[in-house]
Amino acid sequence: MTGDTGPRAWLIRHGQSESNAGLPTNGPGAAPLTELGHAEARRVAARFDAPPALIAVSPFRRARETAAPTIARFPDVPCEEWPVQEFTYLGALHGPQTTVEQRRPFAEAYWRRCDPDLVEGGDGESFRDLIGRARAMLERLAALPADGPVAVFSHAMFIRAVIWTLATGTAEPSAADMRTYERLGGTLLIPNGAVVELRPGGRSGYAVVVDGPASGRLAK
Repeated sequence: MTGDTGPRAWLIRHGQSESNAGLPTNGPGAAPLTELGHAEARRVAARFDAPPALIAVSPFRRARETAAPTIARFPDVPCEEWPVQEFTYLGALHGPQTTVEQRRPFAEAYWRRCDPDLVEGGDGESFRDLIGRARAMLERLAALPADGPVAVFSHAMFIRAVIWTLATGTAEPSAADMRTYERLGGTLLIPNGAVVELRPGGRSGYAVVVDGPASGRLAK
């Protein structure tokens, strides 16, 4: 990472999805929001004191549905799809109509193996790919004019990867780095509808401000 940064950014985790609620889903990108998730999305939209300069949205359904009320509130704000989707490390092991509990043994085996280059087939990606996407998003932000905040609708593991990348500066993760990231997942909780602010400054170019679920205001 360089020390160059662009605008302030709000990384917004999607509202509660059917997968979060323990229901079966058809792959990592297909899970819709629950009724609670839609309510959380409306609360996120209501927090903005002023329109952001740009809305960026993950291609996954639950993030798009979370962004929808904000997009509807600010129809003149440009909206772009960015590759800020969730970490799809299970790949082909994330079968159709499976629940989190059914996938848990595969997830635990993946993290025990702790291979940053492992790809489980299908639409899966490696941990190295995840960190590459996190770094690419930060570089994309840095290239934008600092004339207003960017609202990025994303996912917990991706947001955690951004924070980890800023904290460590690691571009080529080792197995030990991957274990550090996995441990972070048990200590840095990002609830549905929560906002993580990237504020220009800090040694890595951005300081991280962790917010709670949709409460408080998002002001320029």
